[in-house]
Amino acid sequence: MFPEYRDLITRLKTTDRHFQNLFDKHNELDQKIKNMENHVEPGTPLEIEVLKKEKLALKDELYEVLRKAEA
Repeated sequence: MFPEYRDLITRLKTTDRHFQNLFDKHNELDQKIKNMENHVEPGTPLEIEVLKKEKLALKDELYEVLRKAEA
């Protein structure tokens, strides 16, 4: 995710608690979605779709934090 911001992501994960929380939540959702899609965890297609939208919103928020931190 965002390879062009790799160094900034590394820095923010250790210095910005809000960014770290967003990053962790995004990764947790990503894993949950994968588990549901692979039938490791129960989940309906609708539940998976809702989680994907939540994950996308988190990604958008992470991108905004990165852009502001870069400026």
